[in-house]
Amino acid sequence: MKKKNIAIIAHVDHGKTTLVDKLLQASGTFRDNENIQERAMDSNDIERERGITILAKTTAINYKDYRINILDTPGHADFGGEVERIMNMVDSVLLVVDAYEGTMPQTRFVLKKALDAKVKPIVVVNKIDKPSARPKEVVDEVMELFIDLGADIEDLDFPIVYVSAINGTSSFSPDISTQEKDMTKVLDLIIENAPDPEIVEGPLQFQPAILDYNEFVGRIGIGLVKRGSIKVNQMVSCVRIDGTIKQFRIAKMYGFLGLKRIEIEEASAGDIIAIAGLPDISVGETVCEVGKEEALPLLRIDEPILQMNFGVNSSPFCGKDGKLVTARKIEERLLKETERDVSLKVEPYDNETWTVSGRGELHLGILIENMRREGFELQVSKPQVIIKEIDGVKCEPYEELQIECPEECVGNIIEQLGTRGADMINMTNINGQVRLLYNIPSRGLIGFSTDFMTMTKGYGIINHSFKEYKPYETVDIGERKLGVLVSMENGKSTAYALGALEDRGIMFIEPGEDVYEGMIVGEHSRDNDLAVNVVKGKNLTNTRSAGKDHTVVLKRPREITLEYALNYINSDELVEITPSHIRLRKKILNTELRKKHDSKK
Repeated sequence: MKKKNIAIIAHVDHGKTTLVDKLLQASGTFRDNENIQERAMDSNDIERERGITILAKTTAINYKDYRINILDTPGHADFGGEVERIMNMVDSVLLVVDAYEGTMPQTRFVLKKALDAKVKPIVVVNKIDKPSARPKEVVDEVMELFIDLGADIEDLDFPIVYVSAINGTSSFSPDISTQEKDMTKVLDLIIENAPDPEIVEGPLQFQPAILDYNEFVGRIGIGLVKRGSIKVNQMVSCVRIDGTIKQFRIAKMYGFLGLKRIEIEEASAGDIIAIAGLPDISVGETVCEVGKEEALPLLRIDEPILQMNFGVNSSPFCGKDGKLVTARKIEERLLKETERDVSLKVEPYDNETWTVSGRGELHLGILIENMRREGFELQVSKPQVIIKEIDGVKCEPYEELQIECPEECVGNIIEQLGTRGADMINMTNINGQVRLLYNIPSRGLIGFSTDFMTMTKGYGIINHSFKEYKPYETVDIGERKLGVLVSMENGKSTAYALGALEDRGIMFIEPGEDVYEGMIVGEHSRDNDLAVNVVKGKNLTNTRSAGKDHTVVLKRPREITLEYALNYINSDELVEITPSHIRLRKKILNTELRKKHDSKK
């Protein structure tokens, strides 16, 4: 059977995973009675809830005389390193672009990776069924992007197919009336235009580009067999990143078909497979025949740009909610995550705290959310950018930021970004929607998305991707301006106490909630912190009051989500995370000790 290896790339939420679903169905890979859920490739609960792809997924379909291996890549900037490595495994990419939004920052990022790797692009204009679709203008934008990125002449003559992935329709014309109720146009375009894998004669070379982990076989390396063939139980050599050689036996080997990973006995050049047998196999190493060791060029792994401290929960409520609370369990879980995520670094900070470095807030936030759901309790600090020294100069990461928002919000956004060290590059207005382009230090983005959603009332779109390291500027960026209301007592909050505090700020808790000294219970309306008593009850006397007691009617408290909490806290605060609670707290819980500490600053 002939082979085609392709990846699907796009900006986040332009419909990659839905398109893969429909290609799987169109190819007849599933049985008629097989029940397939939407976005079947998003296997993780968080991926399904948020509608984003977090980890690259491999699948394969049989169509006509071909086995088409498809890699569904993440669209979010925090997971961009996987896109770059996957380009080494494929010969062609489907660039999916939204028929209304057009080219976005991440479209530029993923296309640049594809052009650098010299793979053949095929453009898929998706969501053609949208009433606001503007396919012709979007194709022009894609052409401009190709030219802007310095594409070769032959790449500019890219094939185009127009689809509505959600409806499973496709056509070669931008006219919506020509859409046909199947996806064979896309599959035919792949067979006609995607190059066959380049088969080089010679001994075995296999390079893992993605890692997975399995309790039974340990670490699994997924990649492309560049040349030669490989069999189960074969003794092979692994050329490590440092140049040393380690021999091991292939314990298991897997291929892909539909949503299943199937055990195989043998694979040859051009196959995308997964192998197990070396417990510490790593991305970029080369598996070769024994005695014929020849390393492939190393794959670049994106460096982390953000770090946080993960620690054992030290609040008075420790152990009330989660089952996994000890330092040993938390360390085991963090190290297990590094088995499959090469962009994550974990280093001990002290006996009960670890510094965890990742690609961004989303990257680290998803790890925390997974741990919370697994029954862990932990506390985490405010995210901090990683400062690097380059040629003796202290440098910090900068990002390209693109914003789309209604006209009436622009003034507030420009003012807010001005205080966060951002430089405006461009500003355009299309039908009352303003598009802003900025360069901004990564630390200026910490906590910005929460303010942004408030300023745009949820109508704004924000995207950013890492651009470069630039000299560090000593400007105070990223700390919250307003103070907080901090509980000075332990106990249960009362409606009476909360009602008396409502004019001091916005509350984060409801009556009847357990609180402890040092827990943050609200936002102060001024710029200083205020210690408050939220457990105080009304003094009862045996004297009948002249007037009738009124029922206390409280405003709804502000909802605290994990993303909000990580964005919100300052450097002297922590987020306490348990399976059913997310609480904000001060690092120093005792009110008197905290006041003494603050007075020394």
